Amino acid sequence: RNSLNAHKRVKNSSKPSVSFRAVRIFILLIILFVVGMNSWLTKAETTDWDETLRVVVFPINGDGSDSSADYMSDLERYVFKEIDSFIAEEAGCYDLAIQDPLTIMLGPEIDTLPPAPPESGSMFSVILWSLKMRYWAFCFGEYDGPKPDIRMFIVYFDPKTHKQLDNSLGLEKGLIGVVNAFADNEMEEQNNVVLAHEILHTLGATDKYDLKTSYPLYPDGYADPEQEPLFPQEYAEIMAGSIPVSKTEMSMPESLMYTVIGPKTAREIKWLVDAD
Repeated sequence: RNSLNAHKRVKNSSKPSVSFRAVRIFILLIILFVVGMNSWLTKAETTDWDETLRVVVFPINGDGSDSSADYMSDLERYVFKEIDSFIAEEAGCYDLAIQDPLTIMLGPEIDTLPPAPPESGSMFSVILWSLKMRYWAFCFGEYDGPKPDIRMFIVYFDPKTHKQLDNSLGLEKGLIGVVNAFADNEMEEQNNVVLAHEILHTLGATDKYDLKTSYPLYPDGYADPEQEPLFPQEYAEIMAGSIPVSKTEMSMPESLMYTVIGPKTAREIKWLVDAD
């Protein structure tokens, strides 16, 4: 009987944990619903293009090096001005009514690294990381000025010790992005190509390259898919990230001067609306 009573106690003690787990799932679903609705409303307001979007860039010393710290101490807003001009010029090609669709402002340095992306590609781990990332951005993305529409965190590394960087990312849900960049004056223009790419991700633009090979997808990943002969292309579609120079070769654009925003990307960010 004693063992039977003990078994009952153990069995009964498991019930609260099951209930608690159900409550946790319910609360998580509520949070996801609220966050999702807020993201949807914010996205709709952001891509109506009736006002200039404010993008604030927050620098972070990614490797803790003196070289990155020295570079960041001299960082000025004008470094990113090229992106403002690129977006304005490309918007003009699609007859967008607003003259200055986007302006970039420089935020304060942040001494805390963002949450690392999950190693697992499971849906739950990605959702959890996304929530952590948005909470982190809320805590550290403070700006003493007009409220930013988009917050980009640019993590700098010394190119002498980091020859290759992890992939950057832009989250449409939350309008935030993390860009890994080189702390080097000579690489600022290529940094801006990556930054512009991720900013457009936050606005709904999708990648236009093969995820396995990184080669631009035809036709949407080509700046001029009707060019004859097709190769070499002169420009890169910004969301493809590289210039196709042959069927198997590609090159990184040296600056935004060698990139364009193609029709599919323009539709995704609501610059183009197809007639019904």
